[in-house]
Amino acid sequence: MTSLPALKLGTLVVDPGVVLAPMAGITNPAFRTLCREFGAGLYVCEMITTRALVERNPKTLRMIRATTDEKDAFSVQLYGVDPGTVGRAVEMLVDEGVAGTRPAHIDLNFGCPVPKVTRKGGGSALPWHRVLLRNIVREAVRAAGDVPVTIKTRIGIDADHVTYLDAGRIAQDEGAAAITLHGRTADQLYSGTADWSHIARLVEAVDIPVLGNGDIWEADDALRMVAETGCAGVVIGRGCLGRPWLFGDLAAAFAGRTERTLPTFREVAAIMYRHAELLTEEHGEPHGCSDFRKHVAWYLKGFSVGGDVRRALAMVSSLDELAGLLAGIPDQPYPTAVLGAPRGRTSPPRPVALPEGWLADRDDPRPPVGAELETSGG
Repeated sequence: MTSLPALKLGTLVVDPGVVLAPMAGITNPAFRTLCREFGAGLYVCEMITTRALVERNPKTLRMIRATTDEKDAFSVQLYGVDPGTVGRAVEMLVDEGVAGTRPAHIDLNFGCPVPKVTRKGGGSALPWHRVLLRNIVREAVRAAGDVPVTIKTRIGIDADHVTYLDAGRIAQDEGAAAITLHGRTADQLYSGTADWSHIARLVEAVDIPVLGNGDIWEADDALRMVAETGCAGVVIGRGCLGRPWLFGDLAAAFAGRTERTLPTFREVAAIMYRHAELLTEEHGEPHGCSDFRKHVAWYLKGFSVGGDVRRALAMVSSLDELAGLLAGIPDQPYPTAVLGAPRGRTSPPRPVALPEGWLADRDDPRPPVGAELETSGG
């Protein structure tokens, strides 16, 4: 058995040390509630753009609503490339309670690999500019006061531009409570296999807790990651898509129990309906059911369901329609052939989109001109 002590982020205790990774369009209040119903942990909201928050963008303000169950553990991830803007955004969250609930934890995104973020010098491109990174982390920690600040990053831009060790030391020096490392470079996107050896190396290099991320598809993967790397916790992204009960498996695994959830289709159907119901409560039935459609293929992965029914579920527009379609699918055991298989987005490696001249000077403290995204997400 691999033991995992409770993760301590300042005064916030996360037991077990399991964190839901922010995912754009996924980790909204409905999905966070659903995951929390299956297991303990820390559930982070979608990535929030600091510029949009400071400008009080209505969509952004809606995105940072805490659920009733999050009053003591509301977790926000921020994206930004300007230290002053990041500082002001953190002050709004902590001092003004602009989210309606004072956050218990703030994470800074330095790991997003998508082109619309990296071409502006943000996400996984930003740690290459180590002075700018230091200034952003410093401002966030200053503004957060007693609220713990963590950062999430990748190995680097590519194999020739590795940044995670510098990022870890900077995070530690500037008072961050922990760092999460995704075991891929930005140019890998979500392709190939995550290299956990870098997580182990970071654990050796810093004194603050290191959380591991990448290719945790089952609870036993998490146990193996902790055993191989010595990380203090795990961050779960694509592995829980269509499988929110993974958090229950993780809680069992880190408590030393061997049981794992293999729901029948009828049980999965009930979870699907619950998910759509939560989205409907949040957005109203038409929008809620429309938003649920993206989850259908993940829930149905491996089950024997006819093409016509799959297509109908992917176009569902009401809870009654969803219930009727699910009721017409015969019950069946969970398809064990899909266990341990990748879920969610995959794409081949590709060069990282960067601002012109971005790689020339690692110690340039200036944010790229026009780098702030106008809206949240990504």
